[in-house]
Amino acid sequence: MRLWSLHPRYLDSKGLTAAWREALLARAVMAGQTRGYRAHPQLIRFARCAAPLLAVESYLHGLLAEAEARGFGFDAGKLSGARSRARLTVTRGQLAFELRHLRNKLRVRDPARLRLLPRSVAGLETHPLFRVVPGPLAEWERGDRQG
Repeated sequence: MRLWSLHPRYLDSKGLTAAWREALLARAVMAGQTRGYRAHPQLIRFARCAAPLLAVESYLHGLLAEAEARGFGFDAGKLSGARSRARLTVTRGQLAFELRHLRNKLRVRDPARLRLLPRSVAGLETHPLFRVVPGPLAEWERGDRQG
């Protein structure tokens, strides 16, 4: 499961579709509708916020907006109209990690989309749910910490 902090515009079609499915799964986990994935590290930052379900719902709305902009047929009926006013934080270190991780995926899957990625975190946009703060890689991140 990967719930990207990066703006969904950077994801290739496979990545955007996977993020949608995984965020729907995350919402089901947060709602107690499934027993799997409850301890998945990607869910920690959502679980720590005041309204985890609302935060995941807001995350899904951000993915849906990008999918609609690209003409994808994601089912908007899967979402409620509820959104969180609160924004979650993401550290610059986490964004740098995700940028490297996505760059590696796009080299193989979609070199044309790779060219849309900024070279550094300085020019990177985040998913609308997040605001950037200084800091290292998130403690919950389980990916290859060496990049």
